[in-house]
Amino acid sequence: QVQLVESGGGLVQPGGSLRLSCAASGTIFSTNVMAWYRQAPGKQRELVASVTSGGAIYYADSVKGRFTCSRGNAKNTVYLQMNSLKPEDTAVYYCNIMQSGRLGSWGQGTQVTVSS
Repeated sequence: QVQLVESGGGLVQPGGSLRLSCAASGTIFSTNVMAWYRQAPGKQRELVASVTSGGAIYYADSVKGRFTCSRGNAKNTVYLQMNSLKPEDTAVYYCNIMQSGRLGSWGQGTQVTVSS
């Protein structure tokens, strides 16, 4: 099964920026969707953004205009550039990959804390 490793989280002030990275290892098919999710304390995990292997991108309404999801040159990497961060963006951020109808194994995630 595909393994995911996220990095790049941290503590940032409101209005600040962070760039998250994710690398997938294992068998990666040419057709897939890589996505970012987040889970805030006491809340369900939610989809933040996704990008298909063909380049189609989706953003949740809450992050449109502030976050940018992109894939790296290597087909197994995905990034999330987060600008104009708000306290409500505080969460553990996870990435995952959907291929052949299956998700990869969830990683540890990376903590993003937006606070003054």
